[in-house]
Amino acid sequence: MPIITLPDASQRFYDAPLSVLAVAADIGAGLAKATLAGKVNDQLVDASYIIDHDVSLSIITAKDAEGLDIIRHSAAHLMAQAVKQLFPEVQVTIGPTVENGFYYDFASPRSFTPEDLQAIDARMQDLIKQDIPVERSTLSRDAAVSFFQNMGEKYKAEIITSIPADQTLSLYRQGDFIDLCRGPHVPSTGKIPSVKVMKVAGAYWRGNSNNEMLQRIYGTAWANKKDLQAYLTMLEEAEKRDHRKLGRQLDLFHFDEQAPGAVFWHPKGWTIFQALIGYMRQRQQRAGYVEVNTPDVMDRSLWETSGHWFNYRDNMFTTTTEDERVFALKPMNCPGGMLMFSQGLKSYRDLPLRMAEFGKVHRYEPSGALHGLMRVRHFTQDDAHIFCTEDQMAQECKDVVALVLDIYKEFGFENVHIKLSTRPENRIGSDESWDVLEHALGDSLDSMELPYTLFPGEGAFYGPKLEFVLRDAIGRDWQCGTLQVDMSLPERFDLTYVAEDNTRKRPVMLHRALFGSLERFTGILIEHYEGRFPLWLAPTQAVVMNITDKQADFVQDATKQLLDAGIRAVSDLRNEKIGFKIREHTMQRVPYLLVVGDR
Repeated sequence: MPIITLPDASQRFYDAPLSVLAVAADIGAGLAKATLAGKVNDQLVDASYIIDHDVSLSIITAKDAEGLDIIRHSAAHLMAQAVKQLFPEVQVTIGPTVENGFYYDFASPRSFTPEDLQAIDARMQDLIKQDIPVERSTLSRDAAVSFFQNMGEKYKAEIITSIPADQTLSLYRQGDFIDLCRGPHVPSTGKIPSVKVMKVAGAYWRGNSNNEMLQRIYGTAWANKKDLQAYLTMLEEAEKRDHRKLGRQLDLFHFDEQAPGAVFWHPKGWTIFQALIGYMRQRQQRAGYVEVNTPDVMDRSLWETSGHWFNYRDNMFTTTTEDERVFALKPMNCPGGMLMFSQGLKSYRDLPLRMAEFGKVHRYEPSGALHGLMRVRHFTQDDAHIFCTEDQMAQECKDVVALVLDIYKEFGFENVHIKLSTRPENRIGSDESWDVLEHALGDSLDSMELPYTLFPGEGAFYGPKLEFVLRDAIGRDWQCGTLQVDMSLPERFDLTYVAEDNTRKRPVMLHRALFGSLERFTGILIEHYEGRFPLWLAPTQAVVMNITDKQADFVQDATKQLLDAGIRAVSDLRNEKIGFKIREHTMQRVPYLLVVGDR
C-alpha cells in the first residue's frame, strides 16, 4: 500500500500501485489535465510511471522549469517525426534541448529549404492536433542496436553501440515514430502547447569536423502561445539591437579574415573601450586594489606548473624559438598573478593584497563558434587576484559582491541573479577546506540578505564560485562576473606568507572578474542601450553644426571650448542642409546636437 508524500507534506494512502497521472487525477481533474510528468524522490519520471512503494511526489506541469524542458525535449521528437514523415530518406541523429528551445540533427541527401521548414512546422502542428499517445518501452543495448540497424538508422545504432552493453535502454514511440531517449516525455503530442520551427544550420556529426556535415534544425517551444509570442517579439528586438549591425552603423569596430576572432577597434569603439577601463580602474583604486601588468608570452614550464598545459593545451597559441624553447600566449591571467605574488617575502601585514590586471588573453575557439564581440579569440579581462588569510576571506567576498552589484547598477542592470556553485565530485582539498570556503561565499550573501541559487556539484575542481547573471533591457540573461576561491594555484606555485606567529602559511586566493571579457561586455552594452550610450560613455558626446558658412568660426570656437571642458565634441561644417546633418547624427546616437545660426 503506497504512501505518497506531496510537496506540502500532506500524505495520500493507496491500496494498490498506481501511476503518477492517477495520483494527479485523485488530487483534481484540473491537475490531471495539466500533468506532464512527475518527480518521484527527486527523480523525473513519466506520467505513466507506476508507484508501488512509499515515495515523495511532485506533479510536473508546464508551469515548472522541468515541465518546460520536458515540453521542449518532446518537441524535438515531434520535429523528428515530422521530418521522417515528409522526408523518409532522412536519417535521425540526436535532438537535445537548448536555451529557449531545442534542435535535431538530420543526415539528409539534400539541403532543407525555407519551404521545407514551413512544411515541417505545419506537420508538427498537425501531429499536435492528433494528440498521439507517447509510450515508453525498454530494450537491451544489443537489441536496440539491431532494432535501429534494421530501420536503416545507422547514426542511432552508432550512438547506442558506444553505450555499455549491460545497460537497458528506453525508447519512446509516438505513432509511426520511435526514438532512443532517457525521458521523461509528455503523455501525448497534444501536451506540446506552442512550438515553432526557427532555422536550419550545419553541424558536424558528434561535433567532429572530420565527420560528415549534418543539418541542424532549431525550434522553440513554450508553455503557452503568449510566452511563445513574447519570445518571438524579443528575438525581433534583439535583431534590431544586434551589436554586429550597430557596430557597423555606429562605426565602432570590424573584423577581418586576416585575424579571425580579433577585434579591429575604430576610434569611436576604442573610446568606449578605454572609458570602460578608466571607469573600472577608478573603482578599483577606490576599493584598495593595486594594478599590475604581466607578459602576454610566457614559457611552457609556467603553464605546466599551473596545469593549463595538460588541461588546456588545445586552446592555446604556442610558438617555438630558435633555442627550442616553447612559449605560449597566455589564455588566462592567473599564472602571471601567481608570479607577481611570489616576488619578495610577503607578511600577514601585506594582506589582503588585491592585484588587478587588464590582461589580454588568447584562446583558440573554432571558427564556427566565433560570434562578434561575444565570442572572440583575443580579449581583455578585468581580472583581479585577492590574496588574503582565511579570517579575511569572508569580508573580502562581501566587498567583491558589493562592488560588482554597485557597478552593474551604474550601468543600468538592476536585475542581477547570483549563482553559488559548490564542490564537484572530482576535486582537490579536504572536505573541511571546502566547508570553510563554501560557507564563506554563502555566508557573505546571507549577511547581505542577497538571494541566490545553489548549484550543488557545479563548482570548479579547485574551489567554489559565485556567478553574476545580468538581465538586459529586453529580458535576456548574460553571465558576466565571477568570484572563485582557488585552492589549486597557491599550492602549485608554493605561495606563502609569514604569519603573525612567524610561520609560513598558504594564502587564500580569490579570483575575481567583474566585466569578464571587456569585448563581450561592450557587446552586451551596445545591445542593452541599443547604441544609445549614457552621456559619460558615448564616444561622441556633442556635435556642433552650422546652418550656413557664416557660423563656421563660431562653431569651431564652441567646439574648442567643449573640448577644453573635457567633453568629446566635434564640428560638422559640411555644406549640407541642417536637417540632413541632424538626421545623420541622430542615427549615430549622439546625445547632444548643437545648432548654430544667425540671430
